Amino acid sequence: MQFTSTRRNLSLESAQVITKGISEEGGLFVPQTFPRLSDELISRMAGMDYKERAKTVLSLFLTDFTAAEIERCVEGAYTGTFENDDPAPLVEVAPGMNLLELWHGPTCAFKDMALQLLPYLLTTAAAKTAPGRTMVILVATSGDTGKAALDGFADVDKTRIIVFYPQDGVSPMQKLQMTTQTGGNVAVSAIYGNFDDAQTGVKNIFADADMKKFLAAKNMEFSSANSINFGRLVPQIVYYVSAYCDLIKTGRIKAGETFNVTVPTGNFGNILAAVYAKYMGVPIAKLICASNRNNVLTDFIRTGTYDRNRPFHTTTSPSMDILISSNLERMLYHLSGNNAELVAGLMKQLKSEGKYTIPADMLAKLQQEFYGGFCDDQAASATIAELFRKRHYLCDTHTAVAVNVYEQYVRETGDWKPCVIASTASPYKFAKAVLSAVEPEAAADNEFAMVDELSKVTGTKIPAPLANLKDRAVLHKSCVKQAEMAGFIRAFLSR
Repeated sequence: MQFTSTRRNLSLESAQVITKGISEEGGLFVPQTFPRLSDELISRMAGMDYKERAKTVLSLFLTDFTAAEIERCVEGAYTGTFENDDPAPLVEVAPGMNLLELWHGPTCAFKDMALQLLPYLLTTAAAKTAPGRTMVILVATSGDTGKAALDGFADVDKTRIIVFYPQDGVSPMQKLQMTTQTGGNVAVSAIYGNFDDAQTGVKNIFADADMKKFLAAKNMEFSSANSINFGRLVPQIVYYVSAYCDLIKTGRIKAGETFNVTVPTGNFGNILAAVYAKYMGVPIAKLICASNRNNVLTDFIRTGTYDRNRPFHTTTSPSMDILISSNLERMLYHLSGNNAELVAGLMKQLKSEGKYTIPADMLAKLQQEFYGGFCDDQAASATIAELFRKRHYLCDTHTAVAVNVYEQYVRETGDWKPCVIASTASPYKFAKAVLSAVEPEAAADNEFAMVDELSKVTGTKIPAPLANLKDRAVLHKSCVKQAEMAGFIRAFLSR
């Protein structure tokens, strides 16, 4: 398996692309070709557990990893880290409506599915491409990515991880998840400012020549846990393949029968993983892309014009509060027939003008594959309430957006094919919004009171990782200015 860049022709192996994260000219790494899953292989995988399915899929992409290395990575990531040792259960909530629950990991969000595995993939890749070096993972976060990365990389040999978050830009639950993180190789600091300030600071540090010299002297190298790293994407392909296997295993569909997939997405990575599963032969018919009020992707799918020059909305589904969908670049590359020059031009337009329009033939392919829809906070809240009232199923705000858009799609098209809907977070991560949806009169004045009340009102169980936060000690209390971030990093790495 060889990989190239979306912006120029290359030929690299998976260890190189995972270590690098992003190509030197700014492009994203993509497979030159996609492996195919035979009917016979799918039949065998239907009888496997999740870990064995993961090993099978990873071995098709990471061909420069040995079988023993893949075994070690998968066993390390998925043994004892997910509830009931079942990382991605597929729950049939209504006939044909299957929720793929991706939030049973240590941080109760779908990012655990990749960020529990990425540390193993990255350290294995680095041993091949940068032997002996310590990888320094540098992260700016608005909440969930920081905690999932911290949890995944904590005490992993030959790594250090440093996370910066905006002091007043994360929820109390997210802040506690990060500031109580244990691990001898982790550092966390708030910064005075917003997420953009944190992100800008991190980007500046990545490019700083003096910092590179400092790292080289310590035999260290920066890397990223960002979703543009292919090492974040390949674990997500696994759970769509696994969902197809479970549909067959439980008799909900027959082998080869088509089904739809709905994904709540802002950065396009989670739905792109479903696209890649389809390229491998999983019979996905329609990819339903669900957005909140920041509906730049909906407009793009409907018109072919991507325009980030619009108001930014803060919503109750914050993981989709994004106007620049980084992973969409990979989709453009595939839609264009692997035209790196065209993609580079579109990305240049996006940077200079904030928008671009794709050619008519690309739009026709896009619309054949995708349906785009969105809903606002009020509609998402109503969906949470209705789903709980009718089906006694409690979902979070992001999943509610997906369910709402899926229902829009069915009403518009009459397409009642079985559907897999990605459920991306525990409802308890967004307790305030979920509680107000199911019990508008509930009175709770802090995060943990809301969590307790939500459990009481709905009769559902609080996930242990969130329940246990209440009594954990705060270990990381730093808060720095953007200009002080580099000094914080130097001090931590000099210990």
